[in-house]
Amino acid sequence: MTADERLGMDIKRTEQALMTAKSAALKGVGLTVAQYAALFVLAENPGISGAALARTCLVTPQAMAAVLKNLEERGLVARSAHPWHQKMLETRLTDTGRETVRLADEQAVRIERRLANEFTPQERNTLRGLLARCVTVIQQD
Repeated sequence: MTADERLGMDIKRTEQALMTAKSAALKGVGLTVAQYAALFVLAENPGISGAALARTCLVTPQAMAAVLKNLEERGLVARSAHPWHQKMLETRLTDTGRETVRLADEQAVRIERRLANEFTPQERNTLRGLLARCVTVIQQD
């Protein structure tokens, strides 16, 4: 296949542009995209385990462990043993973490809105459907 025929490069270029824009926007709040993603998910899922958080954020458990360690050291999350499963740690946002994710989300939403506003609601639904098909066909191997 020629480079012009490879959709993977277009998808990667789009992902890189999105991550670069979010990284720049989050810099003022002092977060990386991975840290923001973890805080964002934690805001909606207090007490989630690190393994579940990693799956939701699409990273390895090892990568999430490093993110959580950093966030805990910065006082943005607190981890404690689960009441029934002592080996499992629950993770929750601290007050500082809630405020940080609120500020970070304001920045991320600016980018998401700019992207969404480029498409009609029907085009957004079509794009989501096409991307879902990409995931399905890629995972068939």
